[in-house]
Amino acid sequence: MQSKNKATLIGLTAVLLWASIVGLIRGVSQNLGAVGGAAMMYSAASVLLLFSVGFIRLKAFPRRYLVWGSLLFVSYELCLSLSIGFAHTSRQAIEVGMVNYLWPAFTMLSAIAFNRQRANFLIVPGFLMAILGICLVLGGDQGLDFAGMVSNVKDNPLSYGLAFSGAVIWAAYCTVTARIAQGKNGVTLFFMLTALALWIKFFATGGGTMHFSYEAIVYLALAASAMGFGYAAWNVGILHGNVTVLAGASYFIPVFSAALAAALLRTPLSFAFWKGASMVCAGSVLCWLATRGKGVRMPSASQPPQPSQGAQGQ
Repeated sequence: MQSKNKATLIGLTAVLLWASIVGLIRGVSQNLGAVGGAAMMYSAASVLLLFSVGFIRLKAFPRRYLVWGSLLFVSYELCLSLSIGFAHTSRQAIEVGMVNYLWPAFTMLSAIAFNRQRANFLIVPGFLMAILGICLVLGGDQGLDFAGMVSNVKDNPLSYGLAFSGAVIWAAYCTVTARIAQGKNGVTLFFMLTALALWIKFFATGGGTMHFSYEAIVYLALAASAMGFGYAAWNVGILHGNVTVLAGASYFIPVFSAALAAALLRTPLSFAFWKGASMVCAGSVLCWLATRGKGVRMPSASQPPQPSQGAQGQ
């Protein structure tokens, strides 16, 4: 029991590490640039993953998982990092990160449509609550203000568009890999491919100036560690700890993420924002409850529990 509790605690540190990603990515991009900073970050994280998670032979991967998993994972990470990096302000970076957390609701809908996941009526209010929460977040200090929301998105359609695309892509990744991964964990390879794609983009577009300062190095080290050690810690927790506790904690990542990003970036957030972030969390939880006892699967060790996979066992 003691070892199980210890493993659960280690798994919970992964939740906190992943929640810090938005603020840390923004800190890296402010010093090293959106593309160059992301390339450095994923390169460093890849090295950490090689030592913490390890790398398996390519022949051990199912070919379909290797192709589709790589394509979807890399596309998602590009959308996530660049959407935050291209944000005009720190507040906008936090909002963009919140848009990304629509992926649990999208994952549920995708699982119902393509994986024949059974769900009850809670899926409808859960999805609508998550969408309404994002509308509150994007509405600014006025709350549910559609004119303000449209104006906000028009200010930087690239960042918001990348974040929304990332949410859809990650939902597709979760749905596809649940069917074809066969228990394999390709996260180390996927991170290396993400770093490669970013370096190609960096040099193809003429590169850019990277200002290496003490602050930049600290942000880079923290961001790479949050990504690399986050996956390693989650792997321990999901295999040896209390999966139900970890699943419940993971659905509150949007609120944790906003709180940590606001502290790191010294950005005050309105009550309307926090209400919207809470609604995103509540919507995700309702989506998860919609599948309870509906034949859900154990979550993969390489990703947080998805609403379509749920949590079984203790």
